[in-house]
Amino acid sequence: MTPPTVVAVCGSLRDGSYTRIALRHALGAAADRGAAAELLDLRAYDLPVFDPDDEDVGDAEKLRARIREADAVILGTPMYHGSYATPLKNALDYCGFDEFENKTVGLLGIAGGSFPITALEHLRSVCRALDCWVLPYQAAVPRASSKFENGEFADPDLADRVAVLGERVVEYSDIQPDPACFESGENVGAGD
Repeated sequence: MTPPTVVAVCGSLRDGSYTRIALRHALGAAADRGAAAELLDLRAYDLPVFDPDDEDVGDAEKLRARIREADAVILGTPMYHGSYATPLKNALDYCGFDEFENKTVGLLGIAGGSFPITALEHLRSVCRALDCWVLPYQAAVPRASSKFENGEFADPDLADRVAVLGERVVEYSDIQPDPACFESGENVGAGD
Protein backbone atom coordinates (compact mmCIF):
# COMPACT_ATOMS: atom_id res chain seq x y z
CA MET A 1 0.00 0.00 0.00
CA THR A 2 1.37 3.38 -1.03
CA PRO A 3 1.57 5.94 1.77
CA PRO A 4 -0.83 8.84 1.30
CA THR A 5 0.45 12.21 0.17
CA VAL A 6 -0.60 15.21 2.24
CA VAL A 7 0.08 18.78 1.15
CA ALA A 8 -0.58 21.87 3.22
CA VAL A 9 -1.24 25.22 1.55
CA CYS A 10 -0.08 28.17 3.63
CA GLY A 11 -2.29 31.22 3.14
CA SER A 12 0.13 33.54 4.93
CA LEU A 13 3.00 35.37 3.23
CA ARG A 14 4.49 36.76 6.46
CA ASP A 15 8.07 35.66 7.22
CA GLY A 16 7.34 34.78 10.85
CA SER A 17 3.97 33.24 10.02
CA TYR A 18 2.25 31.35 12.82
CA THR A 19 0.15 29.67 10.14
CA ARG A 20 3.30 28.23 8.53
CA ILE A 21 4.62 27.04 11.92
CA ALA A 22 1.31 25.35 12.72
CA LEU A 23 1.07 23.74 9.27
CA ARG A 24 4.58 22.33 9.61
CA HIS A 25 3.53 20.87 12.97
CA ALA A 26 0.43 19.26 11.42
CA LEU A 27 2.52 17.90 8.54
CA GLY A 28 5.00 16.46 11.04
CA ALA A 29 2.15 14.54 12.66
CA ALA A 30 0.98 13.39 9.23
CA ALA A 31 4.49 12.16 8.43
CA ASP A 32 4.60 10.34 11.77
CA ARG A 33 1.47 8.47 10.59
CA GLY A 34 3.28 7.38 7.42
CA ALA A 35 2.28 10.10 4.96
CA ALA A 36 4.52 11.85 2.50
CA ALA A 37 4.01 15.43 3.67
CA GLU A 38 4.83 18.69 1.90
CA LEU A 39 4.26 22.37 2.65
CA LEU A 40 3.11 24.41 -0.35
CA ASP A 41 4.32 27.86 0.65
CA LEU A 42 2.55 30.39 -1.57
CA ARG A 43 5.57 32.71 -1.25
CA ALA A 44 7.38 30.29 -3.58
CA TYR A 45 4.77 30.55 -6.35
CA ASP A 46 4.27 33.32 -8.88
CA LEU A 47 0.47 33.62 -8.81
CA PRO A 48 -0.87 36.79 -10.41
CA VAL A 49 -4.27 37.92 -9.20
CA PHE A 50 -6.67 35.46 -10.81
CA ASP A 51 -8.17 36.76 -14.04
CA PRO A 52 -9.82 34.15 -16.28
CA ASP A 53 -9.08 36.34 -19.33
CA ASP A 54 -5.32 36.57 -18.62
CA GLU A 55 -3.20 33.87 -20.22
CA ASP A 56 -0.23 34.60 -17.93
CA VAL A 57 -1.00 32.33 -14.98
CA GLY A 58 2.54 32.19 -13.61
CA ASP A 59 3.05 29.05 -11.50
CA ALA A 60 -0.64 28.17 -11.28
CA GLU A 61 -0.27 24.86 -13.13
CA LYS A 62 2.60 23.86 -10.86
CA LEU A 63 0.44 24.56 -7.79
CA ARG A 64 -2.59 22.82 -9.28
CA ALA A 65 -0.51 19.74 -10.09
CA ARG A 66 0.81 19.44 -6.51
CA ILE A 67 -2.73 19.71 -5.10
CA ARG A 68 -4.20 17.37 -7.73
CA GLU A 69 -1.55 14.69 -6.99
CA ALA A 70 -2.16 14.81 -3.23
CA ASP A 71 -4.47 12.41 -1.43
CA ALA A 72 -5.32 15.05 1.19
CA VAL A 73 -4.87 18.78 1.64
CA ILE A 74 -4.64 20.99 4.71
CA LEU A 75 -5.62 24.61 4.09
CA GLY A 76 -4.10 26.99 6.62
CA THR A 77 -4.88 30.66 6.93
CA PRO A 78 -4.58 33.63 9.21
CA MET A 79 -7.88 35.36 9.84
CA TYR A 80 -8.07 38.78 8.22
CA HIS A 81 -11.18 40.88 8.86
CA GLY A 82 -13.24 37.84 9.79
CA SER A 83 -12.31 35.70 6.79
CA TYR A 84 -9.39 33.85 5.24
CA ALA A 85 -6.38 35.51 3.64
CA THR A 86 -6.20 36.83 0.08
CA PRO A 87 -3.18 34.69 -0.98
CA LEU A 88 -5.16 31.55 -0.17
CA LYS A 89 -8.27 32.85 -1.94
CA ASN A 90 -6.21 33.64 -5.02
CA ALA A 91 -4.61 30.17 -5.00
CA LEU A 92 -8.00 28.50 -4.63
CA ASP A 93 -9.39 30.59 -7.50
CA TYR A 94 -6.83 28.93 -9.79
CA CYS A 95 -8.09 25.49 -8.69
CA GLY A 96 -11.30 23.64 -9.33
CA PHE A 97 -12.92 20.21 -9.32
CA ASP A 98 -9.86 18.58 -10.93
CA GLU A 99 -7.83 19.50 -7.87
CA PHE A 100 -10.39 19.13 -5.10
CA GLU A 101 -13.41 16.99 -5.99
CA ASN A 102 -13.76 14.12 -3.48
CA LYS A 103 -10.45 15.09 -1.84
CA THR A 104 -10.05 15.03 1.93
CA VAL A 105 -9.38 18.53 3.26
CA GLY A 106 -8.42 19.64 6.75
CA LEU A 107 -8.76 23.24 7.93
CA LEU A 108 -6.48 25.29 10.16
CA GLY A 109 -7.19 28.88 11.20
CA ILE A 110 -4.90 31.28 13.06
CA ALA A 111 -6.06 34.51 14.71
CA GLY A 112 -4.35 37.37 16.46
CA GLY A 113 -7.50 37.79 18.53
CA SER A 114 -10.30 35.39 19.35
CA PHE A 115 -11.11 32.14 17.57
CA PRO A 116 -10.93 32.28 13.74
CA ILE A 117 -14.28 30.56 13.39
CA THR A 118 -15.64 32.70 10.54
CA ALA A 119 -12.46 32.18 8.48
CA LEU A 120 -12.85 28.43 8.94
CA GLU A 121 -16.56 28.60 8.06
CA HIS A 122 -15.78 30.53 4.88
CA LEU A 123 -13.16 27.96 3.86
CA ARG A 124 -15.59 25.14 4.62
CA SER A 125 -18.12 26.77 2.25
CA VAL A 126 -15.55 27.06 -0.53
CA CYS A 127 -14.57 23.42 -0.04
CA ARG A 128 -18.22 22.36 -0.24
CA ALA A 129 -18.54 24.24 -3.54
CA LEU A 130 -15.49 22.33 -4.80
CA ASP A 131 -17.08 19.03 -3.69
CA CYS A 132 -14.34 18.21 -1.18
CA TRP A 133 -14.74 15.97 1.82
CA VAL A 134 -13.90 18.38 4.64
CA LEU A 135 -12.96 16.88 7.96
CA PRO A 136 -15.43 17.71 10.71
CA TYR A 137 -12.36 18.17 12.95
CA GLN A 138 -10.60 21.50 12.47
CA ALA A 139 -7.85 23.31 14.35
CA ALA A 140 -8.07 26.92 15.51
CA VAL A 141 -5.30 28.93 17.15
CA PRO A 142 -6.60 32.08 18.85
CA ARG A 143 -4.36 34.83 20.26
CA ALA A 144 -1.50 33.39 18.25
CA SER A 145 1.25 35.70 19.48
CA SER A 146 0.98 34.17 22.95
CA LYS A 147 0.83 30.54 21.68
CA PHE A 148 4.25 30.34 20.00
CA GLU A 149 7.79 30.81 21.20
CA ASN A 150 10.99 30.55 19.15
CA GLY A 151 9.16 29.14 16.13
CA GLU A 152 7.40 26.39 18.10
CA PHE A 153 4.16 25.94 19.99
CA ALA A 154 4.40 27.21 23.56
CA ASP A 155 1.05 25.62 24.44
CA PRO A 156 1.30 21.79 24.45
CA ASP A 157 -2.49 21.30 24.39
CA LEU A 158 -2.78 23.45 21.28
CA ALA A 159 0.18 21.64 19.70
CA ASP A 160 -1.64 18.36 20.31
CA ARG A 161 -4.83 19.72 18.72
CA VAL A 162 -2.97 20.78 15.57
CA ALA A 163 -1.14 17.43 15.46
CA VAL A 164 -4.50 15.63 15.54
CA LEU A 165 -5.47 17.55 12.39
CA GLY A 166 -2.42 16.11 10.63
CA GLU A 167 -3.25 12.63 11.90
CA ARG A 168 -6.89 12.87 10.79
CA VAL A 169 -6.08 13.90 7.22
CA VAL A 170 -3.96 10.76 6.94
CA GLU A 171 -6.63 8.61 8.58
CA TYR A 172 -9.32 9.81 6.16
CA SER A 173 -7.15 10.42 3.08
CA ASP A 174 -8.72 7.56 1.17
CA ILE A 175 -12.37 8.21 2.00
CA GLN A 176 -14.74 7.94 -0.94
CA PRO A 177 -17.72 10.24 -0.40
CA ASP A 178 -20.95 8.74 -1.64
CA PRO A 179 -23.35 9.81 -2.92
CA ALA A 180 -22.10 12.92 -4.70
CA CYS A 181 -23.35 16.12 -3.11
CA PHE A 182 -25.95 18.38 -4.71
CA GLU A 183 -23.30 21.03 -5.37
CA SER A 184 -21.22 18.70 -7.55
CA GLY A 185 -24.08 18.44 -10.04
CA GLU A 186 -25.06 22.10 -9.94
CA ASN A 187 -21.72 23.95 -9.70
CA VAL A 188 -20.13 23.90 -13.13
CA GLY A 189 -16.97 25.65 -11.93
CA ALA A 190 -15.14 28.81 -12.91
CA GLY A 191 -14.29 27.59 -16.41
CA ASP A 192 -17.81 27.96 -17.74
